[in-house]
Amino acid sequence: MDIKTAGQSLRSFVRIAPLIHIISTLSEGVFSLQDRNKQTTTGNGSLKKGLRARHMTMIALGGSIGTGLFLASGTAISTAGPGGALIAYAAVGIMVYFLMTSLGELATFMPDSGSFNTYAARFVDPALGFAMGWNFWYNWAVTIAAELAAATVLIKYWFPDSSSMLWSLLFLVLIFALNVLSVKGYGESEYWFAIIKVATVIIFLTVGVLMIFGIMGGEAVGFSNFTVGDAPIHGGFFAVLGVFMAAGFSFQGTELIGVAAGESENPRENVPRAIRQVFWRILIFYILAITVISLIIPYTHPNLLKGDLNNIGVSPFTLVFEKAGLAIAASVMNAVILTSVLSAGNSGMYASSRVLYALARDGKAPRFLGRLNKKGIPMNALLVTTAVGMLAFLASLFGDGIVYTWLLNASGMCGFITWLGIAISHYRFRRAYVAQGRDLKDLPYRARWFPFGPIFAFVLCIIVIIGQNYQAFTGDQIDWSGALVAYLSVPLFLILWLGYKWIKKTKVVPLQECDFSPTDSSVQ
Repeated sequence: MDIKTAGQSLRSFVRIAPLIHIISTLSEGVFSLQDRNKQTTTGNGSLKKGLRARHMTMIALGGSIGTGLFLASGTAISTAGPGGALIAYAAVGIMVYFLMTSLGELATFMPDSGSFNTYAARFVDPALGFAMGWNFWYNWAVTIAAELAAATVLIKYWFPDSSSMLWSLLFLVLIFALNVLSVKGYGESEYWFAIIKVATVIIFLTVGVLMIFGIMGGEAVGFSNFTVGDAPIHGGFFAVLGVFMAAGFSFQGTELIGVAAGESENPRENVPRAIRQVFWRILIFYILAITVISLIIPYTHPNLLKGDLNNIGVSPFTLVFEKAGLAIAASVMNAVILTSVLSAGNSGMYASSRVLYALARDGKAPRFLGRLNKKGIPMNALLVTTAVGMLAFLASLFGDGIVYTWLLNASGMCGFITWLGIAISHYRFRRAYVAQGRDLKDLPYRARWFPFGPIFAFVLCIIVIIGQNYQAFTGDQIDWSGALVAYLSVPLFLILWLGYKWIKKTKVVPLQECDFSPTDSSVQ
């Protein structure tokens, strides 16, 4: 970087710094900072322990089974071949396992609705906690809008001439109602959304195995498609790397269990149980589903590349069902994917409103966002988050698919940044726990393979983030537009982190000073 470029970057940062200052100090002066040991509520309610063990399991399970499996798996197989897709998804699955165990250790010891930002602030740096909280809220708040825009695309499979505005409004009202009733209402809705997805995958696997051995769909397929062309691995290392990055998006959502732990009836038992069950189920579902698709549909099949929201007819699941003679496959899969999209929006509204509440409780957001109603719902945080979801209404003005794509690009790599923060927070948590003379046997749940687990997850997340759009820099000319779309989330996060750190003069918390006291969310 030359002096001129550095000077321009510095001036840009100085212009943006006041915005960081506004966000970080709204609770001071105008709204007044709450004492760290006091509860930021109206006094007529508090967060409720309304999530049971089955809710916790399905929240994590349902958060990872969605369009990444039903749609993106076909593109993954087409890009890297059956072997390449399996390698990529297995590697990401292992990374997610370590992240889940790291989060499990943190969430069982200190269940809190703030989750990632609380852990980062206590065990790393308050500035990192501030940035992670707003990053997570922004990611899921935008996801609400993106999923609502996607839902309008899906519903038009049956009603092509209907109004996008109408469907966006109806779906937004639905997920708002599910969240405003009670935390149990959210848990129940996610439970049944997840049941639909899990049932679909189980039926798909059953039908697929029967087809492979010739019991359904005519002649036995066998294993011949694993050797078609240059299979099992097609496209070489960089093709597998590209699928590896895409697979990461498919698994995002498992971290929601960290937020839900703050409202679990018994987090010390329910969170570890959910983590143990969910990881293996997700990995099995993904690996078996990709194996079945690869055996039945060759990676050279042209329609594998076309499975997207605008063309459900060529979802790999639809292709397999149709080959089995199930004529209504497209409509059924469209309905299942619609429930997946609504489930993602529902989870996004729950998680982002809870994190926004926790930010306000900790003095990192306006105080009024930390108020709860008598049912223990952070209504103001929920309303603000819902307002962001209304961006989906733009679908009626600029075209459904275009808006969906732009909204997803806006959130970018926020999920991977959250995963990075989890790995760093857990590493620091364990080191501080030992440094302060505490006995590891006293931990309600202890992650295995420490410190390899968080370090492994950290390294892989860095690789995914850096290589997200490496193609933009490999041509004759740098594709600055493509690079901006792919990496926009990174500078935004750094501005939040370094801006807060500069304004508040925060420092990395020494291991001996890390705070292990219970949080003040007063969950009842």
